Amino acid sequence: MTKEEKNQMIEELSELLKVSTTVYVADISGLNAETTHALRKLCSNRKVQLSVVKNTLLRKAMERSERNFDELFPVLKGNTSILISDTGNVPAKLIKEFRKRSDKPVLKGAWIEEAVFLGDNQLESLSNLKSKNELVGEIIALLQSPAKNVVSALKSSGGTLAGLLKTLEERAA
Repeated sequence: MTKEEKNQMIEELSELLKVSTTVYVADISGLNAETTHALRKLCSNRKVQLSVVKNTLLRKAMERSERNFDELFPVLKGNTSILISDTGNVPAKLIKEFRKRSDKPVLKGAWIEEAVFLGDNQLESLSNLKSKNELVGEIIALLQSPAKNVVSALKSSGGTLAGLLKTLEERAA
């Protein structure tokens, strides 16, 4: 690979890292062609971008990305692949599912919206993270709950203010 090709790859990786909210660093070495193809297909189906990268190029791209990936630098050893997704828990769930039939990928680390997770032992925690949409849904449900109580109180008491106050008083007791 020429120096110009390396610089171009670093620039492309850097641009990708600038806009990504979720970056997983994993080791998929030792997978045969058939298993690697199955992993790539699963990634594609889940809208996770999988790329095998050289550690030095990835480190330089991380440094240029204007994001703080410093805590991931120690895991950039050996064979490295990156999994990029819009949702923080999708790559972790994908890795867990795929490891039911293979011992790889092994999670080296993850960067999710400024938070860093190091080591394969973090896989369970990462897979249990809630996505932004799941959290928004829960917040909306919580916000709607008091409004539903008021509406049901109005309906049950005939819609009078005295009835509403009585119903709310009974619920508070």
